[in-house]
Amino acid sequence: MSYAGLPRETTRFLAGLAAENNRDWFESHRAEYQAFWLNAGLDLIAALSGPVSELGLTAVPKLNASLRRIHRDTRFSRDKRPYDPALHMIFSVGTAFNKEPGVHIVLRPDGLGYGAGLYGLSPVAQDRYRQSVCNPTLRTSLQAALEMAKSVGCTPDEADLKRLPKPYPTEPEWEHLLRRKSVIVRTQADIPLPDWLFAPTALQGITDLVAALAPLVHWLQRAV
Repeated sequence: MSYAGLPRETTRFLAGLAAENNRDWFESHRAEYQAFWLNAGLDLIAALSGPVSELGLTAVPKLNASLRRIHRDTRFSRDKRPYDPALHMIFSVGTAFNKEPGVHIVLRPDGLGYGAGLYGLSPVAQDRYRQSVCNPTLRTSLQAALEMAKSVGCTPDEADLKRLPKPYPTEPEWEHLLRRKSVIVRTQADIPLPDWLFAPTALQGITDLVAALAPLVHWLQRAV
């Protein structure tokens, strides 16, 4: 599938939304939202669906599927800004996007962030995860996946727990893996927007990122 690149207008729309994050501004710029956020995001995901599927992940060009909605749920948040000024794409192991292991690519007005993993392990999943970490073979493949993610600038967040839970063994090299309630690697700061995003090279650039992050996603699918 041919793809010309993401429109530059997408980042200009996001910059305006970030500066004027209110419903009046959004409604007066709904045409730009439709053309340069919604349609542009869905077109990019559709173009990526083939390469992503070859990596064993799912890309569905629909709102609330691979394209995360721009409207924020403010019901239980002190932050009442109604919109998230970002274009957030998710490529998952299944179709329960944002609830399964997946790769996240997030375009903001002045930067690009990306990462992979699974947030908020349930007690059962956390137990399976820790047992997998203690398995030498599975741990080795996890460490290889983490190294692959590191090659594109993604590193784990700080461990959730300060102390190692009992009765797991203490091994300084990988103890931090057992002290996690979520398994996530990501760019710890956005990188400057790369020019390749706005050219036909966008497909290869994003595919390369997904390829480096997919091993962690597949490890989580198998081991958790």
